[in-house]
Amino acid sequence: MEGKTLVLGHRGYSAKYPENTLLAFKKAIEAGADGIELDVWLTRDGEIVVIHDETVDRTSNGSGRVKEMTLEELKVLDFGDGERIPTLEEVFETIPEDAVVNVEIKDIDAVPKTAEIIGRNHPDRIIVSSFLIDALREYRKRDSKTRLGILIDSEETFSQLPRLIAELRPWSINPPIDAMAILGVEKTVGALQMIKKAGLKAVLWPLNEELYYQNDNLVRLGGLFDGVIVNDIERMLSYLDSIGLK
Repeated sequence: MEGKTLVLGHRGYSAKYPENTLLAFKKAIEAGADGIELDVWLTRDGEIVVIHDETVDRTSNGSGRVKEMTLEELKVLDFGDGERIPTLEEVFETIPEDAVVNVEIKDIDAVPKTAEIIGRNHPDRIIVSSFLIDALREYRKRDSKTRLGILIDSEETFSQLPRLIAELRPWSINPPIDAMAILGVEKTVGALQMIKKAGLKAVLWPLNEELYYQNDNLVRLGGLFDGVIVNDIERMLSYLDSIGLK
């Protein structure tokens, strides 16, 4: 994971293929991504499935809460282009062993089984991230070695970072590129400098992916981030190459 900017496909190659599906993950790697980012929930019958939302309504032809459905019930749904919801195990079976996998935990109840699955699937290439600090705490109790990423979505979480860094021993802090528009360049640079001074990686993620490209934002942050999570992989790879960061 060292070297030039790490590029991870956000829910796979989600700009072109159904998000969080095996198709999107395979296409992300084929397009040149270093790895993928995905989201996990626990099903009613104790399986770990890959889906972003609490419900299947937005991304499938069905409806209902993931935690109230069995894997069998979920597998009959179409998540786009005939794709079925993958289990975390199926992703690891599909993605090359040298590809980075960023597993975002959306559900604290998914932690025990997720840690168990990761423990037997090349944990040295995995990053476990979450906005849920308690989920990261629970994960760290079970696994002291796998890389953790603290996802930032508020200034409150950022203000707690010194304590959280000491407690969780993360590999990275993952702030949104949208901080450039909300906080401004100076504050964003200051935040990233603090992360780097702590000896940690900074991995950016987007609410609005266009902010990666506007106003030379990534150029202005050059040297202060280590990875980007993106929907459109080929566009980002081309852009990073043009500014000497890939």
